[in-house]
Amino acid sequence: KFELPELKLLVDAVQSSRFITSGKSRQLIGKLESLASVHEARQLRRQVFVQNRVRTMNESVYYSIDEIQRALTEDRQISFQYCEWTVEKELRLKKNGERYRVSPWGLVWQNENYYLVACDEKCGRVKHYRVDKMAELAVTCVPAEGGPEGFDVAAYAAKHFGMFSGREGKLRLRCENPMVGVVLDRFGQDVMLVPDGESHLNVTVDAVVSPQFFGWLFGLGPGVTLLSPDWAVEDFRRRLEEARRRYET
Repeated sequence: KFELPELKLLVDAVQSSRFITSGKSRQLIGKLESLASVHEARQLRRQVFVQNRVRTMNESVYYSIDEIQRALTEDRQISFQYCEWTVEKELRLKKNGERYRVSPWGLVWQNENYYLVACDEKCGRVKHYRVDKMAELAVTCVPAEGGPEGFDVAAYAAKHFGMFSGREGKLRLRCENPMVGVVLDRFGQDVMLVPDGESHLNVTVDAVVSPQFFGWLFGLGPGVTLLSPDWAVEDFRRRLEEARRRYET
């Protein structure tokens, strides 16, 4: 049912996925090899080089994703413990192991990690959780609180940089013409490009303003300038000034 190039593509995807442990990766590739002939299977036993790849240490993430998908299908809340890294490079439970209870809205694959978009039961806010930092995940019998009508998890994720939360707004950017590819790669082909003289263009995008957004903007240097809204421009100016003072000495 699969052509050899298709199987190679799947093997590459498995090998380069950070959220799959090395042991689970070998198991999956072995199963993919069984879909090919003996001679073709040898061609699937290759190593894919992925720079700075870090494998998750949480073996249960593979099954946590499956349980979250089940909860989404059955419209059920989930509960879990959440972990954080220590300076000893160990995962420890946050809040002394207190269980989180949330209504899942969708799973997002971003920055080589799986994130759960969910509504926190206690505060009623939308939050993001790294699936590989969850432990003892369970689907409850409590009905989930659904997201807003017409909630689109893909569109929601596209507005966030690194899945970090912040204030959402319509951002107007002035870009040098050679930066058009960067803008289209990040915000998609549907954004409207408005010429601004011979060498620049303006674009308005929906995005969540977070430190990660400012990091992306700073990395583009003079090629892209944030024009509005005023509160976002002022926030960026303040952060730049703080960074300048930090490195004065």
